[in-house]
Amino acid sequence: MELSCKSEYALLALMALADSFKDNEPLQIRQISARQEIPDRYLEQLLAILRRSGLVRSQRGARGGYILAREPWQITVLEVMNSIEGQDADAIGGSKSAETAEKKVLKDLWKGSCEAMRGILQKHTLQDLCDRRDAQKQAELMYYI
Repeated sequence: MELSCKSEYALLALMALADSFKDNEPLQIRQISARQEIPDRYLEQLLAILRRSGLVRSQRGARGGYILAREPWQITVLEVMNSIEGQDADAIGGSKSAETAEKKVLKDLWKGSCEAMRGILQKHTLQDLCDRRDAQKQAELMYYI
């Protein structure tokens, strides 16, 4: 299992919005794009999906842009993944042939791993990601003599 580029960019964009949330300042697409190195056009599409999902709001006008629809600690990583990838992103496909014991075992294993992953993603919020990022940056700044 890998984090898709689409989900990674969405999470990066939301982390940028979480940083500006406490100031109640909307960010424009070009600002987010520059901070997170996400192509403008792709970011525009992702923000439209996130807006339809109710995770971000858009504001019009000269000082317009995007802002989180809720507090950063109220938005889970699972919500973001579900809105970007869809609810059935972890569904396992299969052939149309008869279900054998082997196929059932594989499906059960996949279902269990997806449930475990959903449980982990549900526990983490945008605020958690920002806090971990800040701790990582702080650790990188430290040096020892």
